[in-house]
Amino acid sequence: MSSTDVQATPPAAATGFFAKLTGNTPAAEKAKTDVSAFDAVMPESARGRERFIPVTRFALLDRLTSPTSWPAGQAQQARRFFRYLDHWRRQQYNAQMNELEETYEPFSPDSDLLKTRTFSAEERAIMQKRLVQQMADLLQQGNFTRVDPSNVHFILTKDSAYGLDLEVDLEAFEEIQIYYRGATTITERRRDVRKAYMRWREVKIPVFQRMFLLFKLKPFDVRVREVMAERKIEQKEAEKFVRHLRGLLPVTVTSDYVYIKLFKNMPRSDVEMIFPNTKVRFRMFDKIKFGVTAGSGLGMGAVGTVSKIAIASNPYTLVMALAGLGGVAVRQASAFINQRNRYMVVMARNLYFHSMADNRGVMTLLADRAAEEDIKEEMLLYSTLSKRPYNIRDIKDVDNEIEQYLSKTFGVDVNFDVEDALGRLKQEGIVTELDDGTLQTLPPQEAAARIDKLWDLCLDQIPDMIAEEGREIAEQPAG
Repeated sequence: MSSTDVQATPPAAATGFFAKLTGNTPAAEKAKTDVSAFDAVMPESARGRERFIPVTRFALLDRLTSPTSWPAGQAQQARRFFRYLDHWRRQQYNAQMNELEETYEPFSPDSDLLKTRTFSAEERAIMQKRLVQQMADLLQQGNFTRVDPSNVHFILTKDSAYGLDLEVDLEAFEEIQIYYRGATTITERRRDVRKAYMRWREVKIPVFQRMFLLFKLKPFDVRVREVMAERKIEQKEAEKFVRHLRGLLPVTVTSDYVYIKLFKNMPRSDVEMIFPNTKVRFRMFDKIKFGVTAGSGLGMGAVGTVSKIAIASNPYTLVMALAGLGGVAVRQASAFINQRNRYMVVMARNLYFHSMADNRGVMTLLADRAAEEDIKEEMLLYSTLSKRPYNIRDIKDVDNEIEQYLSKTFGVDVNFDVEDALGRLKQEGIVTELDDGTLQTLPPQEAAARIDKLWDLCLDQIPDMIAEEGREIAEQPAG
């Protein structure tokens, strides 16, 4: 996206850098999120503005390095610094990915490599906890919003964008993590039932632009004991019950692995589709329809059969009458099964187009998104702080100014995470907090040189890291 893709307008009360940057161009209409019944039942922690910035870093780079927004000669230096910062931040996430992939090794269901080491139950428990925390950190940096497990039922609604009635057993999971990013609406064209399906109508569907799911099933024996306690039944009956539910899953899905899924544009009313143990239930309309058709069909068949039996003197006539009644029953049963299969096809077809990535692919994609969010935040903050002096006491004003800029320039309402971005820039020496609280930034050319130095220091540490790994290997007991 180039700088000409979006028109800008000066904020009513913008000050400093952004007041100079936005200029006198037509205003971008502020994006509005559809207020649906779903939003009314969302928990407080899931409401409000998101931290996700729905603008590419390329668009921000073009806007923030406009020649008119910097003193003579500094715009190109600022662009160079932002490019350095981009590569540096991505290198850091690549290092984080290496550690994450190592932690995921014993839980990956997709590995095509030789299994060269085993882990004890205690080691697996520690690594599972570490994996969940590392994924949570990655999602937080990617500006995803977590759905608390205690409130997970707020997304499991009865309404369906695809006309399905879905049910999922959350008690089957030992570990479950759900995150979303980009709660908005999309418009789809569908056949209008009021026009006898001859014309189209536009339908607004509330969706999660990105939906993340991490889950691990409970071990079979653990779930059996829970069912015994919940239902007050014997072990054999509980085993039969759990085995029946596990039969809904592919045989490759076991409690040994941790599964990670990422979906796009998932309708809020059909989130149950993302779970592996989702069951399709018949809607009330279908139950009434099957009750009427099956009842009348079997009733008429039974009456006819009884009449034929009453007057039958030939055994062949009796057999044919019973066969006719059986045929009626088979037709009704087939209609029931066919309707259920149609529902399953609808769910599978739509889920196919919502799926983005699985397992390690999700990790790679999330690391890329998290790096991009960090880079966008840092470019925005640096561009603000470098134009005029701010005190740490004024950091809320900086936050508001950036949010106002994003709203007026791109039409997005964002809860900017100023503390997170400031912490990273301070840690790397790009921004310094003086004794009196003044936030001092390096000029663009010096900031680029600082990133260059950080790269050199990073490369210098590699021999020490290799030597440390060698010592650890040497200290391990033989065999």
